Amino acid sequence: MITLLKKILGLGPSVNFAELAQQGAIVLDVRSKAEFSGGHIKGSVNIPVQVLQNNLGQLKDKNKTIITCCASGMRSASAKSILKSNGFTSVHNGGGWSSLQSKL
Repeated sequence: MITLLKKILGLGPSVNFAELAQQGAIVLDVRSKAEFSGGHIKGSVNIPVQVLQNNLGQLKDKNKTIITCCASGMRSASAKSILKSNGFTSVHNGGGWSSLQSKL
């Protein structure tokens, strides 16, 4: 039960986002276009979570590591679920984009 709660809340082993990025991970920003244009991580891809399901083709390789981010971590968690349920194998919730940026 505790393991399940940790997994749901993202309290498992910590992820080295900088290492993932150095290895070529895609940073997927799932905020709106307007939010993204107000500031984002350099090189990140913007697909708003509301249209992610219909735009999975933009993420060609389902085995490529993807780090999702948004404003607070809620939408990026939803995006991670969408990706995982569509066969993407290595997806990490990076949480809020500004805090993720400091980890890269």
